[in-house]
Amino acid sequence: MCEAVQQGTGWLGWNEFAAQEPGVPAGPWIDLSYRVEPGMPCASIFDKPSFRRVREMPDHPFNVTELKMVVHAGTHIDSPRHYYLDGPAFEDIPLDRLHGPGVVWSVSCEPEEVIALARLTSMSPKLREGDILAIDTGWDRRFGTPAYDRHPSLSVEAAHWLVEQKIKLFACDYATPDLVYDLRPEGFDWPVHRALLSRGILICEHLRGHGALAGRRVEFLFNALNIEGSDGAPVRALFRAVTED
Repeated sequence: MCEAVQQGTGWLGWNEFAAQEPGVPAGPWIDLSYRVEPGMPCASIFDKPSFRRVREMPDHPFNVTELKMVVHAGTHIDSPRHYYLDGPAFEDIPLDRLHGPGVVWSVSCEPEEVIALARLTSMSPKLREGDILAIDTGWDRRFGTPAYDRHPSLSVEAAHWLVEQKIKLFACDYATPDLVYDLRPEGFDWPVHRALLSRGILICEHLRGHGALAGRRVEFLFNALNIEGSDGAPVRALFRAVTED
């Protein structure tokens, strides 16, 4: 549930890590995205996505659909520009930040739980530099119910630890890795977003279905739209199981 914040700087540059191979494919590609349609997840502070036919058969020789939506609706990725005016917008994100090897961790959570650092350090498979990390809390299975809005979040300590692990993308199955609305204190400044995005760790929100390969090493593809100047982009996210030599 991404939101506009006060203008500011603080972009620290892309984190660096050694390249790694994703492994040998061991299964089909699986779609992890919500369909782009009026009922897709979208923060209540924004207009819901809308669709209309501007040309339609049989009155015209073809169909043309107009789409209107914020870039932070549905399954999407935040660019550093979302919180840092001096950070890269979407056209400046290197392609290798949007695909590659990673892991899926199953982290069972209670409503509005803040995921402590100790929960992550005990997970396996262990993170490697340059990994993509997707956490499966089961929240995607609550979409369409009031419980979806009472999502978990990452502790600030956990976010800084992920920076130290040099991951390149963090994905979650709920609206935002920062605190849910009713837990935010006065002066809240989205510290998890800021910690991750300041070092170029991209954030994917509203992922779904990745629990199917929890506890595995996988290969991810985040096929985001290359929107010039944008702070985010809708994404068709995919993954598949891999084996290693």
